[in-house]
This record gives sequence, C-alpha cells and structure tokens, in this order.
Amino acid sequence: MTRKTWRNTILVLLLALIGAAAWGWRDFSRFGNAPLHVAAQGESIDIARGSSFKEIVRQLRDQGLSSASPLYWRLLAVQMRVAGKLHAGEYATPVGLTPRQLLANMAAGRVMQRNFTIVDGWTFHEVLVALGKAEKLQHATAGLDDAAIMQKIGAPGEQPEGRFLPETYAYVKGDSDLDILKRAHAAMAKTLDALWPGRDKDLPLATPYDALILASIVEKETGRADERAKIAGVFVRRLEDHMLLQTDPTVIYGMGDSYQGKIHKVDLTTDTPYNTYTRPGLPPTPIALPGKPAIMAALHPAAGTALYFVARGDGSHAFADTLAEQNRNVACYQLKRCSQ
Repeated sequence: MTRKTWRNTILVLLLALIGAAAWGWRDFSRFGNAPLHVAAQGESIDIARGSSFKEIVRQLRDQGLSSASPLYWRLLAVQMRVAGKLHAGEYATPVGLTPRQLLANMAAGRVMQRNFTIVDGWTFHEVLVALGKAEKLQHATAGLDDAAIMQKIGAPGEQPEGRFLPETYAYVKGDSDLDILKRAHAAMAKTLDALWPGRDKDLPLATPYDALILASIVEKETGRADERAKIAGVFVRRLEDHMLLQTDPTVIYGMGDSYQGKIHKVDLTTDTPYNTYTRPGLPPTPIALPGKPAIMAALHPAAGTALYFVARGDGSHAFADTLAEQNRNVACYQLKRCSQ
C-alpha cells in the first residue's frame, strides 16, 4: 500500500469515526430528551431500597418504559452527576416524561404523592373505611379498636369522633393510615387552638370541645354556607334558654347500626346518650367531623330570635321564632299542607 493510499485510508477511517461519534452524540442527546414509552397516564415505577443503577435500568426496560442501551442511561447519569445518588421510592411516569427528567426526580427524591380527602361531615368510622380503600397506603389500623388507634397516634383516652380535620392530605408509598390520622388530629387541634380565643363573648360553650360538638351538629344539619351561622344561632339560643336541642342527627348517631335510613317517632322517645329530644344540653361527643366553616359558625353564631327550623326539601330551611310558626312550617314543608 502506497503512502498516499495509506493516508486516504486513514482519512476515510477518521471521517467514519467522526461521523459515527456525531451520530452517536445526536442519538444520545435525543435519548435524554425523548419521552419514555409510557402506555397510559397514571403509571409509576417503584424503585426498591438498595437497588443498583444496573437494576434500576433493567426495571425500566422490563416495564417497557425504555429500550435504550444501559450505556446511554449510565452516560446520562454521569453527565447529570447523579450516578450513585438515586433514591428509592415510587416515581410518577406521566406521558411525556423524559429520561433526563426521571433521573432528576430520582436524584431529588421527588417521589410520587397521592391524596386522601377527609370529607366534611364524615364520621370517624367512615374515615376508617375510606382509609382502608386507599391505594399504596399501609393499613396499620386493621384490627385495632378506637382506643388503640387513639393510643397509637398519641392521643390516649380521647374519643375519636370529631377530632380529625376534614381536609386533603398528601401521602407517599410507605406511609400508613395512622400517619394520616395523626396529621389530621394535629390539624384539628391546631384549628381549635387558633379559633377558640376569638369566639363571640358569652357563648354557652365552656370548652373548645363543646364548640367541636356543636359544630358537628351544625355540619350534619346543613351543607349550605349561608345557613350554618343561622342554625348555630338557633342551637345557641336553645342552650341559653335551657331548651332541648331536639336535633335529629344526634338521635340518628345514637341509634348506630340500627338506623336504616329513616327516623321514626319511637326513635325520638327512645333514650340514648345522644338523644337530644330526651336529654338536655349537648351530646357527650361530636357526631361527625366538622369542617372549619362549621366550627366558625359555632363560634360566631348569627344573631336573631329564631328558636326552630325545618327543612324545606330543597336543601334550605325555614326558621321560626315560635312553636306555632314552626308547626305551620312543618305542616307546609314536611306534610305538604301549606295554608294559603
């Protein structure tokens, strides 16, 4: 081979290498910024504690998220300076997520969060049922009674009803239902501590717990924002006048599992600790979990003279100052015998 031929061969090889390197760099750059193969929204990848980088890449390939060479993943991690810094946990893989974004999330420990919402007016039992259905949440309350649950969250001796603030709580895989309950309990305590000092003067409520009980009744009586303070005002005036509260939701709560969706006259005369037709004052505990608006209504009831109210059937209530007026409202809205 002549010197000229040798030079030409070397030149061709160099050009080929340069071309291959350029192609490889373009392909690598495309890989880092091209979306992963996400089949559907809501997918995730769960990286076990102690997984090596090689195992993480294998898992990505096994789940069909990437078919790229493991070398590309290694080079990208080195380029981003995150090799050896990836955290275990569950990571969201939304449609459009790129390898670069996924590695950044893993390096920062931005694990996937889910939300659990405690609904205003739920009972504690309803919260436990909903927690039992929450995905990726450890169910540590299974088999525990109410007293044991309260002991576990650091509130021994407390009755659980009403003690948890209705709100949306974020959690990650590995959290337990006890974690959420502990946070909701602390949130309710913080809310009461903040709102109680600013309450209206001369309320017939001796403690923040009394306010919580009243708020739970208001919560169950109405879902209308414009009526909460009015209904709280009726109950406050009845307490001040030493009248029976006579509120059906407390009776229903006291009936427990025997309540089948309809309340009868005999239920109103059957005594339980929660029957406000047979017992004076507030019931012994809240009857549900009141939201902040209901608590505000209990602490700041609307002024007025009404001592009675009845449901109109459309979500609103008719208020009355006297029993005679209340009876007319009952005849109209409950018995459909409205006088002209």
